[in-house]
Amino acid sequence: MPSNNHNSSESTPLLHHIIPQHIHPDGESGRSGFQFGHFLNVAWRSGSNAAKYVNLLWPFVPVAIVLQFATPGLPLLVFAFSYIAMVPVANLLGFAGQEFARKMPKVSGILIETAFGSIVEIILFLILIAKHSSAEGSSEHGNLIPVIQAAILGSILTNLLLCLGACFFVGGLRQASQKFHASISEVGTGLLCVAGFGLLIPSAYYTALKSSTVPVAIGHHTFTEKVLQHNVLRISQVTSIMLIIAFIIFIWYNARSQHSIFDEVLEADEHHDLDRHDDLAKPKFTFTECIVALVLSLVLVTLLAFFLVEHIEDVVESGVPDQFLGLILLPLVEKAAEHLTAIDEAWDGQINFALFHCIGPSIQTALFNAPLVVIVGWCLGKDMDLNFEIFMIVLLVLSIVVVGNFLRDGESNYLEGALLMIIYVIIAVASWYYPNPDVATSNGVESHGRM
Repeated sequence: MPSNNHNSSESTPLLHHIIPQHIHPDGESGRSGFQFGHFLNVAWRSGSNAAKYVNLLWPFVPVAIVLQFATPGLPLLVFAFSYIAMVPVANLLGFAGQEFARKMPKVSGILIETAFGSIVEIILFLILIAKHSSAEGSSEHGNLIPVIQAAILGSILTNLLLCLGACFFVGGLRQASQKFHASISEVGTGLLCVAGFGLLIPSAYYTALKSSTVPVAIGHHTFTEKVLQHNVLRISQVTSIMLIIAFIIFIWYNARSQHSIFDEVLEADEHHDLDRHDDLAKPKFTFTECIVALVLSLVLVTLLAFFLVEHIEDVVESGVPDQFLGLILLPLVEKAAEHLTAIDEAWDGQINFALFHCIGPSIQTALFNAPLVVIVGWCLGKDMDLNFEIFMIVLLVLSIVVVGNFLRDGESNYLEGALLMIIYVIIAVASWYYPNPDVATSNGVESHGRM
Protein backbone atom coordinates (compact mmCIF):
# COMPACT_ATOMS: atom_id res chain seq x y z
CA MET A 1 0.00 0.00 0.00
CA PRO A 2 1.29 3.49 -0.75
CA SER A 3 2.43 5.63 2.11
CA ASN A 4 3.62 9.17 2.59
CA ASN A 5 6.52 8.25 4.88
CA HIS A 6 10.07 8.38 3.64
CA ASN A 7 10.70 4.63 3.75
CA SER A 8 8.03 3.85 1.16
CA SER A 9 8.85 6.75 -1.14
CA GLU A 10 10.91 6.45 -4.30
CA SER A 11 14.05 7.63 -2.51
CA THR A 12 14.62 4.04 -1.33
CA PRO A 13 13.88 1.86 -4.37
CA LEU A 14 14.10 -1.92 -4.25
CA LEU A 15 16.12 -2.31 -7.47
CA HIS A 16 19.31 -0.68 -6.18
CA HIS A 17 21.45 -1.68 -9.14
CA ILE A 18 19.00 -0.54 -11.80
CA ILE A 19 17.28 2.45 -10.23
CA PRO A 20 19.37 5.31 -8.79
CA GLN A 21 19.72 5.35 -5.01
CA HIS A 22 18.41 8.91 -4.81
CA ILE A 23 15.59 10.27 -6.93
CA HIS A 24 16.14 13.78 -8.24
CA PRO A 25 13.86 16.12 -6.24
CA ASP A 26 12.06 17.28 -9.40
CA GLY A 27 10.93 13.71 -10.08
CA GLU A 28 10.05 12.55 -6.58
CA SER A 29 6.38 11.57 -6.44
CA GLY A 30 6.16 10.95 -2.71
CA ARG A 31 4.43 7.64 -3.44
CA SER A 32 5.41 4.11 -4.41
CA GLY A 33 3.75 1.25 -6.25
CA PHE A 34 0.79 1.64 -8.62
CA GLN A 35 -2.46 3.49 -7.95
CA PHE A 36 -4.92 3.45 -10.83
CA GLY A 37 -6.63 6.73 -9.91
CA HIS A 38 -3.36 8.61 -9.53
CA PHE A 39 -2.08 7.01 -12.73
CA LEU A 40 -5.03 8.33 -14.76
CA ASN A 41 -4.81 11.75 -13.10
CA VAL A 42 -1.09 12.18 -13.86
CA ALA A 43 -1.45 10.78 -17.39
CA TRP A 44 -4.27 13.24 -18.12
CA ARG A 45 -2.29 16.27 -16.93
CA SER A 46 0.68 15.32 -19.15
CA GLY A 47 3.62 17.71 -19.51
CA SER A 48 1.78 20.81 -20.73
CA ASN A 49 -1.69 22.16 -21.44
CA ALA A 50 -1.31 21.46 -25.17
CA ALA A 51 -0.27 17.87 -24.46
CA LYS A 52 -3.12 17.50 -21.98
CA TYR A 53 -5.74 18.30 -24.60
CA VAL A 54 -4.11 15.82 -26.97
CA ASN A 55 -5.44 13.17 -24.58
CA LEU A 56 -8.94 13.97 -25.84
CA LEU A 57 -7.96 11.92 -28.91
CA TRP A 58 -7.69 8.67 -26.91
CA PRO A 59 -11.13 7.41 -28.14
CA PHE A 60 -9.54 7.11 -31.61
CA VAL A 61 -7.29 4.32 -30.29
CA PRO A 62 -9.94 1.62 -29.64
CA VAL A 63 -11.89 2.78 -32.70
CA ALA A 64 -8.80 2.33 -34.90
CA ILE A 65 -8.24 -1.18 -33.50
CA VAL A 66 -11.88 -2.15 -34.06
CA LEU A 67 -11.89 -0.74 -37.60
CA GLN A 68 -8.73 -2.65 -38.49
CA PHE A 69 -10.41 -5.99 -37.81
CA ALA A 70 -14.04 -5.13 -38.49
CA THR A 71 -13.78 -3.14 -41.74
CA PRO A 72 -11.06 -4.65 -43.97
CA GLY A 73 -12.71 -3.01 -46.97
CA LEU A 74 -12.11 0.55 -45.69
CA PRO A 75 -8.30 0.88 -45.58
CA LEU A 76 -8.24 4.67 -45.86
CA LEU A 77 -10.54 5.01 -42.85
CA VAL A 78 -8.36 2.64 -40.83
CA PHE A 79 -5.25 4.63 -41.84
CA ALA A 80 -6.87 7.94 -40.88
CA PHE A 81 -8.02 6.73 -37.45
CA SER A 82 -4.69 5.00 -36.77
CA TYR A 83 -2.83 8.15 -37.77
CA ILE A 84 -4.82 10.29 -35.33
CA ALA A 85 -4.69 7.61 -32.61
CA MET A 86 -0.90 7.61 -32.82
CA VAL A 87 -0.77 11.16 -31.41
CA PRO A 88 -2.15 10.52 -27.87
CA VAL A 89 -0.28 7.21 -27.62
CA ALA A 90 3.01 8.86 -28.62
CA ASN A 91 2.18 11.63 -26.14
CA LEU A 92 1.84 9.09 -23.31
CA LEU A 93 5.11 7.45 -24.35
CA GLY A 94 6.90 10.79 -24.44
CA PHE A 95 5.39 11.92 -21.13
CA ALA A 96 6.27 8.64 -19.39
CA GLY A 97 9.80 9.01 -20.71
CA GLN A 98 9.85 12.58 -19.42
CA GLU A 99 8.64 11.47 -15.97
CA PHE A 100 11.27 8.74 -15.92
CA ALA A 101 13.96 11.20 -17.00
CA ARG A 102 13.04 13.67 -14.23
CA LYS A 103 14.03 11.07 -11.67
CA MET A 104 17.55 10.97 -13.12
CA PRO A 105 20.43 13.48 -13.08
CA LYS A 106 19.78 16.31 -15.53
CA VAL A 107 22.07 15.30 -18.43
CA SER A 108 21.34 11.57 -18.38
CA GLY A 109 17.67 12.41 -17.91
CA ILE A 110 17.47 14.59 -21.01
CA LEU A 111 19.26 11.91 -23.06
CA ILE A 112 16.85 9.24 -21.81
CA GLU A 113 13.89 11.47 -22.61
CA THR A 114 15.19 12.09 -26.14
CA ALA A 115 15.71 8.35 -26.63
CA PHE A 116 12.14 7.56 -25.58
CA GLY A 117 10.91 10.27 -27.92
CA SER A 118 12.58 8.47 -30.84
CA ILE A 119 11.20 5.02 -30.06
CA VAL A 120 8.08 5.67 -32.16
CA GLU A 121 10.29 6.52 -35.13
CA ILE A 122 12.47 3.44 -34.67
CA ILE A 123 9.44 1.15 -34.46
CA LEU A 124 7.96 2.72 -37.59
CA PHE A 125 11.23 2.37 -39.53
CA LEU A 126 11.64 -1.28 -38.50
CA ILE A 127 8.07 -2.18 -39.49
CA LEU A 128 8.53 -0.40 -42.84
CA ILE A 129 11.75 -2.29 -43.67
CA ALA A 130 10.18 -5.58 -42.58
CA LYS A 131 7.16 -4.88 -44.82
CA HIS A 132 9.33 -3.91 -47.83
CA SER A 133 8.92 -6.54 -50.55
CA SER A 134 9.78 -5.06 -53.96
CA ALA A 135 12.88 -3.37 -55.36
CA GLU A 136 11.01 -1.46 -58.06
CA GLY A 137 8.09 0.93 -58.40
CA SER A 138 6.44 2.93 -55.62
CA SER A 139 5.03 1.88 -52.27
CA GLU A 140 1.82 0.67 -53.88
CA HIS A 141 4.00 -2.00 -55.51
CA GLY A 142 5.63 -2.93 -52.19
CA ASN A 143 8.73 -0.74 -52.55
CA LEU A 144 8.86 0.99 -49.17
CA ILE A 145 12.53 2.01 -49.19
CA PRO A 146 11.78 5.42 -50.79
CA VAL A 147 9.23 6.04 -48.02
CA ILE A 148 11.80 5.12 -45.36
CA GLN A 149 14.41 7.39 -46.95
CA ALA A 150 11.93 10.25 -47.12
CA ALA A 151 10.86 9.62 -43.50
CA ILE A 152 14.49 9.74 -42.33
CA LEU A 153 15.10 13.15 -43.85
CA GLY A 154 11.53 14.26 -43.07
CA SER A 155 12.12 13.60 -39.38
CA ILE A 156 15.25 15.77 -39.41
CA LEU A 157 13.53 18.55 -41.37
CA THR A 158 10.46 18.50 -39.12
CA ASN A 159 12.64 18.94 -36.02
CA LEU A 160 14.94 21.58 -37.51
CA LEU A 161 12.36 23.67 -39.34
CA LEU A 162 8.86 23.12 -37.93
CA CYS A 163 9.62 22.32 -34.29
CA LEU A 164 12.56 24.70 -33.87
CA GLY A 165 10.66 27.38 -35.78
CA ALA A 166 7.61 26.94 -33.55
CA CYS A 167 9.84 27.15 -30.44
CA PHE A 168 11.46 30.37 -31.65
CA PHE A 169 8.08 31.82 -32.63
CA VAL A 170 6.17 30.89 -29.45
CA GLY A 171 9.07 31.86 -27.18
CA GLY A 172 9.46 35.15 -29.04
CA LEU A 173 5.81 36.01 -28.49
CA ARG A 174 6.30 35.88 -24.72
CA GLN A 175 9.85 37.26 -24.59
CA ALA A 176 11.20 39.57 -27.29
CA SER A 177 14.49 37.69 -27.46
CA GLN A 178 15.68 34.43 -25.92
CA LYS A 179 19.37 33.61 -25.48
CA PHE A 180 20.65 30.05 -25.56
CA HIS A 181 24.00 28.62 -24.48
CA ALA A 182 26.72 28.18 -27.10
CA SER A 183 27.71 24.74 -25.76
CA ILE A 184 24.38 23.29 -26.89
CA SER A 185 24.00 25.13 -30.20
CA GLU A 186 27.63 24.62 -31.29
CA VAL A 187 27.78 20.92 -30.43
CA GLY A 188 24.35 20.40 -32.00
CA THR A 189 25.04 22.17 -35.28
CA GLY A 190 28.50 20.58 -35.54
CA LEU A 191 27.04 17.10 -35.15
CA LEU A 192 24.28 17.90 -37.64
CA CYS A 193 26.90 18.84 -40.23
CA VAL A 194 28.79 15.60 -39.60
CA ALA A 195 25.57 13.58 -39.72
CA GLY A 196 24.42 15.30 -42.90
CA PHE A 197 27.82 14.70 -44.48
CA GLY A 198 27.68 11.00 -43.59
CA LEU A 199 24.14 10.56 -44.89
CA LEU A 200 24.93 12.27 -48.20
CA ILE A 201 28.14 10.39 -49.10
CA PRO A 202 26.36 7.41 -50.77
CA SER A 203 24.14 9.75 -52.80
CA ALA A 204 27.11 11.89 -53.86
CA TYR A 205 29.02 8.76 -54.88
CA TYR A 206 26.14 7.52 -57.01
CA THR A 207 25.47 10.90 -58.63
CA ALA A 208 29.13 11.39 -59.51
CA LEU A 209 29.52 7.98 -61.17
CA LYS A 210 26.15 7.07 -62.67
CA SER A 211 27.02 8.70 -66.01
CA SER A 212 30.13 6.48 -66.24
CA THR A 213 28.21 3.21 -66.17
CA VAL A 214 27.52 1.02 -69.20
CA PRO A 215 24.34 -1.02 -69.71
CA VAL A 216 26.05 -4.36 -70.44
CA ALA A 217 29.25 -5.77 -68.96
CA ILE A 218 32.14 -6.41 -71.30
CA GLY A 219 34.86 -8.29 -69.46
CA HIS A 220 35.31 -8.58 -65.71
CA HIS A 221 36.04 -4.96 -64.83
CA THR A 222 33.24 -3.14 -66.63
CA PHE A 223 31.50 -0.60 -64.43
CA THR A 224 27.80 -1.39 -64.87
CA GLU A 225 24.78 0.03 -63.09
CA LYS A 226 24.57 -3.19 -61.13
CA VAL A 227 28.13 -2.76 -59.86
CA LEU A 228 27.42 0.87 -58.97
CA GLN A 229 24.32 -0.10 -56.98
CA HIS A 230 26.30 -2.79 -55.17
CA ASN A 231 29.00 -0.28 -54.26
CA VAL A 232 26.43 2.25 -53.02
CA LEU A 233 24.88 -0.42 -50.81
CA ARG A 234 28.24 -1.37 -49.30
CA ILE A 235 29.17 2.29 -48.74
CA SER A 236 25.79 2.83 -47.01
CA GLN A 237 26.34 -0.15 -44.72
CA VAL A 238 29.86 0.90 -43.70
CA THR A 239 28.71 4.51 -43.28
CA SER A 240 25.88 3.33 -41.02
CA ILE A 241 28.32 1.52 -38.74
CA MET A 242 30.52 4.62 -38.54
CA LEU A 243 27.55 6.88 -37.77
CA ILE A 244 26.42 4.62 -34.92
CA ILE A 245 29.95 4.79 -33.49
CA ALA A 246 29.71 8.58 -33.75
CA PHE A 247 26.40 8.46 -31.86
CA ILE A 248 27.95 6.39 -29.07
CA ILE A 249 30.76 8.96 -28.78
CA PHE A 250 28.11 11.72 -28.67
CA ILE A 251 26.33 9.99 -25.78
CA TRP A 252 29.61 9.52 -23.94
CA TYR A 253 30.55 13.16 -24.55
CA ASN A 254 27.28 14.37 -23.05
CA ALA A 255 27.21 11.96 -20.15
CA ARG A 256 30.90 12.11 -19.15
CA SER A 257 33.34 14.42 -20.92
CA GLN A 258 31.22 17.58 -20.73
CA HIS A 259 28.96 16.58 -17.86
CA SER A 260 29.62 19.70 -15.80
CA ILE A 261 29.03 22.08 -18.74
CA PHE A 262 25.67 20.59 -19.69
CA ASP A 263 24.64 20.26 -16.05
CA GLU A 264 25.32 23.95 -15.52
CA VAL A 265 23.43 24.99 -18.66
CA LEU A 266 20.36 22.82 -18.06
CA GLU A 267 20.21 23.57 -14.33
CA ALA A 268 20.33 27.30 -15.08
CA ASP A 269 17.59 26.86 -17.69
CA GLU A 270 15.32 25.25 -15.11
CA HIS A 271 15.58 28.34 -12.92
CA HIS A 272 14.42 30.42 -15.90
CA ASP A 273 11.25 28.34 -16.16
CA LEU A 274 8.40 30.84 -15.83
CA ASP A 275 6.02 28.27 -14.33
CA ARG A 276 8.55 26.11 -12.49
CA HIS A 277 6.59 26.16 -9.22
CA ASP A 278 3.44 24.92 -10.96
CA ASP A 279 5.39 22.10 -12.64
CA LEU A 280 6.97 20.97 -9.39
CA ALA A 281 3.57 20.97 -7.68
CA LYS A 282 2.02 18.63 -10.25
CA PRO A 283 1.48 15.00 -9.20
CA LYS A 284 4.03 12.63 -10.71
CA PHE A 285 4.31 9.00 -11.76
CA THR A 286 6.10 6.55 -9.50
CA PHE A 287 8.73 4.29 -11.06
CA THR A 288 6.16 1.50 -11.28
CA GLU A 289 3.65 3.77 -13.00
CA CYS A 290 6.36 4.97 -15.41
CA ILE A 291 7.07 1.37 -16.40
CA VAL A 292 3.35 0.59 -16.84
CA ALA A 293 2.85 3.68 -18.99
CA LEU A 294 5.92 2.90 -21.10
CA VAL A 295 4.92 -0.73 -21.69
CA LEU A 296 1.30 0.17 -22.50
CA SER A 297 2.26 2.95 -24.90
CA LEU A 298 4.94 0.83 -26.61
CA VAL A 299 2.45 -1.96 -27.29
CA LEU A 300 -0.12 0.46 -28.69
CA VAL A 301 2.45 2.39 -30.74
CA THR A 302 3.68 -0.84 -32.34
CA LEU A 303 0.12 -1.93 -33.11
CA LEU A 304 -0.87 1.40 -34.65
CA ALA A 305 2.40 1.66 -36.60
CA PHE A 306 1.65 -1.76 -38.07
CA PHE A 307 -1.81 -0.57 -39.12
CA LEU A 308 -0.32 2.51 -40.78
CA VAL A 309 2.31 0.59 -42.72
CA GLU A 310 -0.16 -2.08 -43.77
CA HIS A 311 -2.34 0.54 -45.49
CA ILE A 312 0.35 2.73 -47.05
CA GLU A 313 -0.24 1.11 -50.45
CA ASP A 314 -3.91 2.13 -50.35
CA VAL A 315 -3.02 5.69 -49.33
CA VAL A 316 -0.60 6.05 -52.25
CA GLU A 317 -3.15 4.57 -54.65
CA SER A 318 -5.63 7.22 -53.46
CA GLY A 319 -3.30 9.96 -54.73
CA VAL A 320 -0.98 10.83 -51.80
CA PRO A 321 2.62 10.93 -53.16
CA ASP A 322 5.32 8.76 -51.60
CA GLN A 323 7.54 11.74 -50.87
CA PHE A 324 4.77 13.66 -49.09
CA LEU A 325 3.85 10.57 -47.08
CA GLY A 326 7.41 9.96 -45.91
CA LEU A 327 8.69 13.53 -45.74
CA ILE A 328 5.66 15.18 -44.08
CA LEU A 329 2.88 12.87 -42.83
CA LEU A 330 4.85 10.19 -40.97
CA PRO A 331 7.33 12.54 -39.20
CA LEU A 332 4.48 14.80 -38.06
CA VAL A 333 2.64 12.05 -36.24
CA GLU A 334 5.69 10.29 -34.79
CA LYS A 335 7.12 13.53 -33.37
CA ALA A 336 3.90 15.32 -32.33
CA ALA A 337 4.25 14.73 -28.58
CA GLU A 338 7.93 15.67 -28.50
CA HIS A 339 7.21 18.86 -30.44
CA LEU A 340 4.52 19.89 -27.96
CA THR A 341 7.00 19.41 -25.10
CA ALA A 342 9.66 21.53 -26.82
CA ILE A 343 7.19 24.31 -27.65
CA ASP A 344 5.93 24.37 -24.06
CA GLU A 345 9.53 24.69 -22.82
CA ALA A 346 10.18 27.59 -25.20
CA TRP A 347 7.00 29.32 -23.95
CA ASP A 348 8.20 28.88 -20.36
CA GLY A 349 11.58 30.44 -21.14
CA GLN A 350 13.55 27.16 -21.17
CA ILE A 351 15.05 27.74 -24.60
CA ASN A 352 18.10 25.51 -23.97
CA PHE A 353 15.84 22.56 -23.16
CA ALA A 354 13.70 23.35 -26.21
CA LEU A 355 16.79 23.56 -28.40
CA PHE A 356 18.03 20.22 -27.10
CA HIS A 357 14.62 18.66 -27.81
CA CYS A 358 14.77 19.91 -31.42
CA ILE A 359 18.41 19.24 -32.29
CA GLY A 360 18.84 16.12 -30.12
CA PRO A 361 16.24 13.98 -31.96
CA SER A 362 17.60 15.17 -35.32
CA ILE A 363 21.06 14.01 -34.32
CA GLN A 364 19.69 10.68 -33.09
CA THR A 365 17.76 10.15 -36.34
CA ALA A 366 20.86 10.85 -38.47
CA LEU A 367 23.43 9.08 -36.31
CA PHE A 368 21.42 6.13 -34.98
CA ASN A 369 17.87 5.59 -36.27
CA ALA A 370 18.72 5.82 -39.99
CA PRO A 371 21.89 3.67 -39.73
CA LEU A 372 19.97 1.17 -37.60
CA VAL A 373 17.36 0.56 -40.29
CA VAL A 374 20.15 0.08 -42.88
CA ILE A 375 21.83 -2.53 -40.67
CA VAL A 376 18.51 -4.27 -39.89
CA GLY A 377 17.75 -4.36 -43.62
CA TRP A 378 21.23 -5.84 -44.17
CA CYS A 379 20.46 -8.59 -41.63
CA LEU A 380 17.06 -9.27 -43.26
CA GLY A 381 18.58 -9.45 -46.73
CA LYS A 382 16.80 -6.27 -47.86
CA ASP A 383 18.98 -3.73 -49.63
CA MET A 384 18.21 -0.58 -47.69
CA ASP A 385 20.76 2.09 -48.58
CA LEU A 386 21.31 5.83 -48.08
CA ASN A 387 21.05 6.77 -51.76
CA PHE A 388 18.55 9.61 -51.38
CA GLU A 389 16.81 11.55 -54.12
CA ILE A 390 18.72 14.70 -55.16
CA PHE A 391 15.62 16.71 -54.23
CA MET A 392 15.84 15.56 -50.61
CA ILE A 393 19.60 16.02 -50.44
CA VAL A 394 19.24 19.68 -51.40
CA LEU A 395 16.51 20.15 -48.78
CA LEU A 396 18.67 18.65 -46.02
CA VAL A 397 21.79 20.64 -46.86
CA LEU A 398 19.95 23.95 -47.15
CA SER A 399 18.03 23.32 -43.91
CA ILE A 400 21.22 22.63 -41.94
CA VAL A 401 22.81 25.78 -43.37
CA VAL A 402 19.78 27.96 -42.56
CA VAL A 403 19.41 26.63 -39.01
CA GLY A 404 23.15 26.96 -38.42
CA ASN A 405 23.01 30.63 -39.40
CA PHE A 406 20.07 31.30 -37.10
CA LEU A 407 21.86 29.62 -34.17
CA ARG A 408 25.14 31.43 -34.73
CA ASP A 409 24.26 34.60 -32.80
CA GLY A 410 23.01 32.69 -29.73
CA GLU A 411 19.61 34.43 -29.75
CA SER A 412 16.16 33.66 -31.13
CA ASN A 413 13.03 35.68 -31.85
CA TYR A 414 9.62 35.17 -33.41
CA LEU A 415 10.78 36.44 -36.82
CA GLU A 416 13.35 33.64 -37.15
CA GLY A 417 10.75 31.16 -35.98
CA ALA A 418 8.21 32.32 -38.56
CA LEU A 419 10.80 32.10 -41.35
CA LEU A 420 11.73 28.52 -40.41
CA MET A 421 8.08 27.43 -40.41
CA ILE A 422 7.48 29.14 -43.77
CA ILE A 423 10.40 27.20 -45.26
CA TYR A 424 8.82 23.99 -43.93
CA VAL A 425 5.47 24.81 -45.56
CA ILE A 426 7.22 25.45 -48.89
CA ILE A 427 8.95 22.06 -48.62
CA ALA A 428 5.61 20.39 -47.84
CA VAL A 429 4.03 21.91 -50.95
CA ALA A 430 6.99 20.88 -53.13
CA SER A 431 6.91 17.30 -51.80
CA TRP A 432 3.20 17.04 -52.64
CA TYR A 433 3.98 17.71 -56.28
CA TYR A 434 7.08 15.51 -56.37
CA PRO A 435 6.41 12.36 -58.48
CA ASN A 436 6.52 8.85 -57.07
CA PRO A 437 9.63 6.64 -57.47
CA ASP A 438 8.22 4.87 -60.55
CA VAL A 439 8.46 8.28 -62.30
CA ALA A 440 11.25 10.11 -60.44
CA THR A 441 14.59 8.36 -61.00
CA SER A 442 17.24 10.85 -59.88
CA ASN A 443 18.87 8.18 -57.72
CA GLY A 444 18.40 5.57 -60.39
CA VAL A 445 17.07 2.92 -58.03
CA GLU A 446 13.67 2.47 -59.54
CA SER A 447 14.67 2.31 -63.16
CA HIS A 448 17.46 -0.21 -62.67
CA GLY A 449 16.48 -2.06 -59.52
CA ARG A 450 18.55 -2.80 -56.43
CA MET A 451 21.21 -5.34 -55.82
